[in-house]
Amino acid sequence: MSATYRALASVVMLIGFYVVALLQLAAVAALGVWLYGHTNGAVTGKLLLPLVVALGAVAVGLWKAIRTKNEPAPGLILGEREAPQLWATVRELATAVGTRAPDEIRLVPEVNAAVGEQSRLLGLLGGRRTLYVGLPLLQAMRVDQFRSVLAHELGHYSGRHTRLGGVAYRGRLAIEGTVERISPRNPIGWVFKGYAKLYLMVDNAASRRQELEADRASVRLAGPEAATSALRTLPALSAAWHFYETRYVDPGWSAGLAPDDLFGGFAQLIEARRGEIDELRENAPEREGSRWDTHPPIGVRVAAMAETPASGVTPDDRPAWIMLADVASAGLQLQDLVVAHGSRRRLPWAEFIAEAVAASVQHRADRIYRAAGRFTGTAAPGLPTVLDLVRSGRLGEFAEQFFADATRKEAAVAFAGPMETLLDNAAVRSGTAHWQLSWSGPARLVGPSGEPWDLAEIAKLAVSPETVDEALARLAERGVDVTQATVVQARASARDADLIAALANIKIDGREHDVLVLDNGLILIPDPGKSSEGENRLKALLGSGPVSELATRHPYLPYEEIASVEVTRQVPLKATLTLHDGRVVQVQELMASELLEKHSRDTLLRVFEQIND
Repeated sequence: MSATYRALASVVMLIGFYVVALLQLAAVAALGVWLYGHTNGAVTGKLLLPLVVALGAVAVGLWKAIRTKNEPAPGLILGEREAPQLWATVRELATAVGTRAPDEIRLVPEVNAAVGEQSRLLGLLGGRRTLYVGLPLLQAMRVDQFRSVLAHELGHYSGRHTRLGGVAYRGRLAIEGTVERISPRNPIGWVFKGYAKLYLMVDNAASRRQELEADRASVRLAGPEAATSALRTLPALSAAWHFYETRYVDPGWSAGLAPDDLFGGFAQLIEARRGEIDELRENAPEREGSRWDTHPPIGVRVAAMAETPASGVTPDDRPAWIMLADVASAGLQLQDLVVAHGSRRRLPWAEFIAEAVAASVQHRADRIYRAAGRFTGTAAPGLPTVLDLVRSGRLGEFAEQFFADATRKEAAVAFAGPMETLLDNAAVRSGTAHWQLSWSGPARLVGPSGEPWDLAEIAKLAVSPETVDEALARLAERGVDVTQATVVQARASARDADLIAALANIKIDGREHDVLVLDNGLILIPDPGKSSEGENRLKALLGSGPVSELATRHPYLPYEEIASVEVTRQVPLKATLTLHDGRVVQVQELMASELLEKHSRDTLLRVFEQIND
C-alpha cells in the first residue's frame, strides 16, 4: 500500500512542480504583455529577464533529470565463490519474505546496507536488483543481527518499495537542480523553493512508512532481540567509523600516507574497543524525529518492533564475517576499488601510525617554531630558539600569546604542555624514539626497545631558566639532540583545516575576491565573476576538492600571520588587517556580495575578534 501511495505521490507532486512552472510562465507572459502596453520594450525586457531565466532553469533541471540514469553505486561484486554463505542466506530470506532474490550483491565501504532496482515504466515493471552490503557491518555484527539487516532490506523488495526509486530519484534531481539554478533574490525562486520543501515532506513521509514495513520482516525472520540490537548498533558503528577515520586514518592521509589495509584496521579497532562500542550502543541518546527525516527515530522503530509478532528464531552469535569466504581479501579488493590513493605511500599499520603521528606532532611544533621565529626575528627557528628564550627569561613574554588572560609568569609555567610537544618532536627527529600503534588507546611514544617514554617531567624542567640545563642533560642521556628539532614548514598551510564560512565578491585591497573562511586562515580567490552567481559559485568551488587543496591553488592568508584587525564597519563589513611583517590588507564587503550561509559574515567577525584577543 505504501509503495502505491509513494508512486502516486511522487508522480503527482512531480507533475505539480511543472504545472506550477507553466502557471508562472503564463503569468510572466501576461505581465510582459501588460508592461509592453504601458512601458517601452527596453524596460519590459529588463524586468522580465530574471523571471525568464528562472523558468529556463526549470527546463534545464527537467532535461538533466530525465537524462540521468540511476546506475548501481560502486562496490565489490560478490559472487558465489567469494560469499557462499551470504548468497545462501539472502536466497533463504528472499523466499521467506516472498520476493525475488537480488541479481547482484555488492560490498561497499559504508556502515549501511541498501537495495536498489533499475525498474522501468515508472516502476510498473521490475528490473535488475542490487543488494549493497557494508563491510563494516559484516566486521562488527553477529550473524543473527546481520540476518535482521538483510531481512529488512529484502522487505523493501517484497513491499515493492524500490520500484519507484527511479521516479523519486529523478523527481528530487529535477526539483533540486531547478532550485539551485535560480538566484535567491529571484521571486520565482521563492515559489519553487516552497514547492520543493512540500515535495520532500510528502516523499520523506512515505519513506518513513516503508522503513517501518521493512522492519516487520526483520523481526519476523531474525527475532526481536537481533533486530532491535542491530538497529541500535548502527549509530554506534557509525560513530566508531568516524572515530577511526579522524583519529587513525586522516592524520596520515593528510601527510601523504595511506594504510595498506584500511578495512582490516577497522576490524582490529572494533575488536580492541568492543566494550566501548557496546556502551555507546546502550547509552545512545534518543533523537526526536523531523518531518525531513527519511527514517523514523530509532526509538519509534524499536517500539514498533516490540509490537510485531515474532516466530521462534534461534540466536546465532557467530561473527557475521563468516558469510564471506575470505573477509580480509575482500577488504583489500574493496580498498583498491573505492579508495583513490593518488601518490600516497601505502604502509603497514605500524609504520603508517609512526609516520602519521610524527607528522602531526611536527605540524603542531612548526606553529610554535614559526611564532618563535617572528618573536625573535630568527630565519630558521626551532627548539634551540625556544630554549634560548627560556635561558634569557623571555619565555613568559613569548608564551602569553598562547594563553589568553594569563600573566607572563603563568604563561611560562603553562608552556610546559607545548614544550612536551617540542621534546617529543626532538626525540623522534633524533631517531631515538618513535610512535607505537595502539588500537585500544592513543599512540604511545616509545624508546629504542619499545619502553614507554613520557617527557612531561623533563618538559616542566625545560621551561624554567634554573632547570633548563638539567632538562637538556636528561635528554642527552636518552640520545635526544635538540638541535635536530627545527621548523619544517616555514609558512602555515591549510592542512587539516575545516571550512566555517564563505563570502562571494568581497573586495580585498580594492579587487573582488571570493573568500573561504577556514578555522586557521582565509583562502582568497581573485576575480571570481558575477555577484549574482556568488552562492552557486561557492558551492561549486567547495565541491571541486578539499579546502587544503584549494589553499594550494589560491592565495592563502593564515590567521597566525595577522597581528591585529580593525573593524570600521560591521554591515556591510569593512576591516583593516595588519600583518606581523607590516603589510596591510583591506577587506570590504559590497552591497551585492553573497554569503554561503546567512551567518558567514558573523563568523568572519568572530574570527577577527579572536585574532585581537
